[in-house]
Amino acid sequence: IKVNNNLDFILNRKSIKKYKDTMVLTDDLNKIIECGKYAPSGMNKQSAIILAVTNKEMRDKLSKLNAKIMGNENIDPFYNAPVVLVVLADKDVPTYIYDGSVVMENLLLAAHTLGLGACWIHRAKEMFETEEGKSILNSLGINGNYEGIGNCIIGYPDMDPVDKPRKDNYVYYIK
Repeated sequence: IKVNNNLDFILNRKSIKKYKDTMVLTDDLNKIIECGKYAPSGMNKQSAIILAVTNKEMRDKLSKLNAKIMGNENIDPFYNAPVVLVVLADKDVPTYIYDGSVVMENLLLAAHTLGLGACWIHRAKEMFETEEGKSILNSLGINGNYEGIGNCIIGYPDMDPVDKPRKDNYVYYIK
């Protein structure tokens, strides 16, 4: 049986939780973002938006906000990754959570395809419900009823990926 190369990429993608300081190449970052833009969405409403954060000051500000929500302000929940792609979605679209989640998956797979590490970091919802988070959106001219879906951190891995076994009883076949 010949295995499709795309399946290999999906099966071998792992969350990376340690990154080098090196900034991701602009061309690679743009390719990843473009893949996010082409994620499927309910009724093609394209309810998601992406904040592409490469500015270290803003990246650190978001990290501190995330850590505060996590309850441990002494850590970097972004694991030193230099890029954070924050996915938000318009709550006025009934499928917004799913739309944003598929964008996240496309970003993760695109980063892996380019040999970069990536990881989905939660608490984006809580981050952008705070006054600080709302202020960041306002400063960017982003208005609307947006909810944070996830933070996709991206960078050059500084660790070997860890393969974890899949749980038992993951799939139930109905024949």
